[in-house]
Amino acid sequence: MRTKSLKKNKINVITLGCSKNTYDSEVLMGQLKASGKDVVHEQEGNIVVINTCGFINNAKEESINTILEYVDKKENGIVDKVFVTGCLSERYRPDLEKEIPNVDQYFGTTELPLLLKALGADYKHELLGERLTTTPKNYAYLKIAEGCDRPCSFCAIPIMRGKHVSQSIEKLVKEAEGLAKKGVKELILIAQDLTYYGLDLYKKRNLAELLENLVKVEGIEWIRLHYAFPTGFPMDVLDLMKREPKICNYIDIPLQHISDNILKSMRRGTTKEKTTKLLKDFRAAVPGMTIRTTLIVGYPGETQEDFEIMRDWVQEMKFERLGCFTYSHEENTHAYLLDDDVPEDVKQARAEEIMDLQSQISWDLNQEKIGHTFKCIIDRKEGQYFVGRTEFDSPDVDNEVLIDASKFYVKTGDFVNVKIIDATEFDLYGEPV
Repeated sequence: MRTKSLKKNKINVITLGCSKNTYDSEVLMGQLKASGKDVVHEQEGNIVVINTCGFINNAKEESINTILEYVDKKENGIVDKVFVTGCLSERYRPDLEKEIPNVDQYFGTTELPLLLKALGADYKHELLGERLTTTPKNYAYLKIAEGCDRPCSFCAIPIMRGKHVSQSIEKLVKEAEGLAKKGVKELILIAQDLTYYGLDLYKKRNLAELLENLVKVEGIEWIRLHYAFPTGFPMDVLDLMKREPKICNYIDIPLQHISDNILKSMRRGTTKEKTTKLLKDFRAAVPGMTIRTTLIVGYPGETQEDFEIMRDWVQEMKFERLGCFTYSHEENTHAYLLDDDVPEDVKQARAEEIMDLQSQISWDLNQEKIGHTFKCIIDRKEGQYFVGRTEFDSPDVDNEVLIDASKFYVKTGDFVNVKIIDATEFDLYGEPV
């Protein structure tokens, strides 16, 4: 007679939040697979692991709603067990245990061995760098450091992720080689702060040396830099970017604000003058590079004048890529002591004004690309289009290049030269040449 204990368990890992969480889920899945477990990513499974985000209010709400959805499925017998890990769990575990007790167990961001044990698997040290990637086969994230030592007033990441800890160059090169063997052609370097890389291990900012080693990995054709802090940025990286074709002429450098009053309150360690000079130095060192940034509107004490300083500066700087968020008042951060005094409707209106402005900038910049040919990587086929990207675009957040699949065939995962024939604010339309 069959009993429930003979039922084949399938573990479904659900990832919420940023690319750093994606990386953590991939490591978890690699460990589970090595222990012989049947593991899937965001598909059907009777055991569910939710990797949560706790960064800002919207992300927290999404995480809580996902937990409640699967607890409900558990109560209705659709799934057997629900485990919760990640940033929300690290930050609010006592509250979550009290408010949503039907979760089987909660784990923090540094408790992978304990989570594996709860799932009936062993943590295998020899698997360092091994993971089951969930991204399209041609690109993967490479997390070069964990945590953050910056004192930014609005940010809860150090609470959830701890102090900055760099991974060694040797380990990261080995991981990159493993990814290349699996067909990965593009590495997206991520950390809470790329700028700080190496200070703890090598007593100096060592991003350039890491890049020098990664460009030697056979099979890797593009290396992209995400989340660099503006203060103390190692300028030798720009020299390398200019001379080394594998390093994309692209950088994601979250600036958050530009009014000196707000920058000081945010504890960013910089000024409008210094930031503007830094960006001009970037563009002088690497002509044609793409700069992506993110901004926060509605920070405590942000006046209409502060906002207008930022709006006018966005118009002046003409960022190739820009995202804008409304301020989220986060417990246990330095800014939580301030009065969250900008009304929600004003925050939203300011964010929309910045994004409307950016849409026009993006439209103008994209029109200039028409008639030019770019090397593109093809990520996927979607509907009637093959969808690719230039070196100036990161997956999920930036422009895409659309190729009409009824007229042309290109292979997913391949690099293709594409001539741009039309453009909108956020999409380019092209033909292979």
